[in-house]
Amino acid sequence: MKSKAAQQLQDLHYFGEFGGVNPSISDSSTYTFLSAKTMFDTFEGNTEGCYLYSRHSSPSNLYLGEAMAALENTESANVYASGMGAITATVMQLCAANQHIVASRTIYGGTYALMKNFLPKLHINTSFVDITNLKKVEAAITETTKVLYCESVSNPLLEIADIEGLSALARKYGIALVVDNTFSPLTIKPADLGADVVIHSLTKFINGTSDCVAGAVCASTEFCLALKDVNDGAGMLMGSTLDSLRASSILKNMRTLHIRMKKHSENAQYLAEKFETDGLRVVYPGLESHRGHKDLKRQMNAEYGFGGMLTIDVGSLEKANLLMESMQKENLGYLAVSLGFYKTLFSAPGTSTSSEIPLEEQQEMGLTDGLIRFSIGLDNDIENTYLRMRKCMEQLGIFETLALSV
Repeated sequence: MKSKAAQQLQDLHYFGEFGGVNPSISDSSTYTFLSAKTMFDTFEGNTEGCYLYSRHSSPSNLYLGEAMAALENTESANVYASGMGAITATVMQLCAANQHIVASRTIYGGTYALMKNFLPKLHINTSFVDITNLKKVEAAITETTKVLYCESVSNPLLEIADIEGLSALARKYGIALVVDNTFSPLTIKPADLGADVVIHSLTKFINGTSDCVAGAVCASTEFCLALKDVNDGAGMLMGSTLDSLRASSILKNMRTLHIRMKKHSENAQYLAEKFETDGLRVVYPGLESHRGHKDLKRQMNAEYGFGGMLTIDVGSLEKANLLMESMQKENLGYLAVSLGFYKTLFSAPGTSTSSEIPLEEQQEMGLTDGLIRFSIGLDNDIENTYLRMRKCMEQLGIFETLALSV
């Protein structure tokens, strides 16, 4: 069955002010009122369709929010100036002092640092667990737990969350299930599987052009309005406002998301199968050898494949760095953090995007020195890409090194 999300995105449309095929950009920080009473009512949250101040909302941000709600099949969505802005606003809205979060042990390094290092200053503590083990997750829940937090496909180890199972636990204990779906837009629909809040870093696959940072919170209308409340809304009061020009740009890029995700997945699947046949230590959810393969198949929309992310362990940080430098020199991609670009991006997460996680915890979760995280690009001739990548590996003796370590 084909996903309705892509078609819903295509069908969303607002004519521009002068009949343009794209909605006009609202390039204003503040908005005028024809009467003082309407301004008062807007401050009180008693009006619909009125704009107050762009930190609260703007037409351009509203359009993007509606597209995100259509993508994730939620009632509403708010957009923010970064993925971390979206995550922080959500957590701060759901948790108060002396309350508790249960989170996946393998999450984005910035999210980990927020929960491990910053939130304790506010007397909000987090237990990090193996999110793939529901018994361990349940054992970590306490009377003060308010949030169960995970990533659909974890960064960087590509662990697969059983969202339906986690949702059942969240309902059992009356807590909110928050799912970061940045790695798997269109492939996984967390809200359909029981998630209460779905978060995205729009910076990545959804925007797709590596030219801005932005985030989104997709949830019920009630929760999204609460985030924007002028009195106690975390989104409103913490000020993570997305610029209208960027919101308009991201909305236009979303029109091709379904095409891009299919190609990212197709290319990643091809490379993963080839690298596994070559004897490399490759992790990709589309391989039957991936321990979460069946879980993802059960939850996914097969039309969009298993995603554009894979990892390869080449044995040591020295080898990883040499390989990435070699591949960049050969124009096979860029040694850079982030993901979802048209070119392949690669980095060693232990010393970059996951460097906030202490070394002993990295080792415990299986994040090794030699691990390279790949965001596979939109290469038209992926066979040629594979052959050139393999040549870089051969020149560095990676196959011989791995063979000796077996």
